[in-house]
Amino acid sequence: MKQIFLFLLLHILVGFSIQTQTDFVGDQKKFGRVKIAYTEKGKIIFKRLNTLNIAENKLNILIVAYKDEGDLELFVKNKSSLTFEKIESYKICAKSGSLGPKRKYGDGQVPEGFYTIDRFNPTSSYYLSLGINYPNQSDRKISNASNLGGDIFIHGSCVSIGCLPMTDEKIKEIYIYACQAKNSGQQKIPVYIFPFKMTDEKMREMTEEYKSRKELITFWNNIQKGYLIFEKEKKELAYTISSTGIYEFQ
Repeated sequence: MKQIFLFLLLHILVGFSIQTQTDFVGDQKKFGRVKIAYTEKGKIIFKRLNTLNIAENKLNILIVAYKDEGDLELFVKNKSSLTFEKIESYKICAKSGSLGPKRKYGDGQVPEGFYTIDRFNPTSSYYLSLGINYPNQSDRKISNASNLGGDIFIHGSCVSIGCLPMTDEKIKEIYIYACQAKNSGQQKIPVYIFPFKMTDEKMREMTEEYKSRKELITFWNNIQKGYLIFEKEKKELAYTISSTGIYEFQ
């Protein structure tokens, strides 16, 4: 009798988990801007996914941004696949700060490093927004500031300080991709933010230009390792963060 009870309880809990997961899009569509986004962009996005043989209910995504070039690239795969492929490239609408990571509140910097989406905001002051988990563990260990700041988003509109503004039209698409991935069970959507496309040639150029800023060059050399791995393998990066904030790639 006890075993039957435990089996039924497990069945209920699993069912509840699946129901909660698959209702994410439905819950988001209760908000007017998300509903409009799906009405205007949904068919276009699902058609793009279909051309890559990716089912909308098995979608995983990964986002890569390049500050200097002003590009945000969106990669997709089926959740059972290992490698991503680029489905779309968007221009970032406005820039904030300069090259180099964000290290404190009020510095106007866009972060650099390896992050994940940690919030969906369907009622954002900037139309729709996806929160980035800055400061991450690396930021906290490297910075000596008392206040590192926060509330960094990929969002609509075309103004921002420290965020990645994409315009209202583009954020509709990016938000839908993220919603579908979340709905498919992707709990952590990676967001990789680089100062520029970190090829060896570009690194030599920037190392010379910023040679007086040794700490910055050391940091860039570290995150370039992640850039080169992703460029070669197109897989989600596996890494740990050392006691000094260094990314250690597996």
